[in-house]
Amino acid sequence: MGAWRCLLLAMLLACGSVAQAAERTAFQVRCEDTISKTVSVLSARQNGYSVNTQLSYKALTRMKGGMLPPNGFVLGLTKTESRVQIGVDGPMLQDPASGYECVAPQIKVELTYAPVRIYIGNEFPAGTCGYEVILAHEMRHMQTYMDQLPKVEKVVRDALAKRFEAKPLYAPAGTARSALTHEIDSGWMPFIKAEMGKVELLQTQIDSPAEYARLSKACNGEIQNILKKTRRPGGRIN
Repeated sequence: MGAWRCLLLAMLLACGSVAQAAERTAFQVRCEDTISKTVSVLSARQNGYSVNTQLSYKALTRMKGGMLPPNGFVLGLTKTESRVQIGVDGPMLQDPASGYECVAPQIKVELTYAPVRIYIGNEFPAGTCGYEVILAHEMRHMQTYMDQLPKVEKVVRDALAKRFEAKPLYAPAGTARSALTHEIDSGWMPFIKAEMGKVELLQTQIDSPAEYARLSKACNGEIQNILKKTRRPGGRIN
């Protein structure tokens, strides 16, 4: 983020703080004192969850894909998708004498997760011990997604405040909006998506060997017995 910011500042789009001097020009006074201030609005929203028990654990294993250990099966699966929307607006002033313009960015960022879908293999009917154990494990995954939203919101809010400092941006006439849009698309969007993606490391930590060992012995062997009936030993909850 730091190197990226320096690159942006090397461009002709500059924060009002770059233009600070002992005495402001008339154009700077107009930009900084008359147009509305830079505003960044963030919102984080959850969209609930549903539980699906229509698929077999073999179907869930295929749905999960990727590498699994020998005799590894997916008995439960939690799926969602992070979504980031950024809107940019803001008033602008131009100064024909200097050939520059200023804009007070108004940036709206919305962070959401698509409705979470929790899958549990249909070999484990609702009300059984196996179902409850698998559901409890998957609910930990879901809660981890939900807990990530306010953390990302704070990181992004602080970064936006530091970048724009509630001051207008200056650029050569006709370039301010395009430069700001480029900054959002090439800098802020990847940055925010990367912050949202950090949750996947936490998800991996939930699926620890110790957790798998615990689950494999749960319910007095009920889960293992169901797997053995399919003539494929072993089992693993994702």
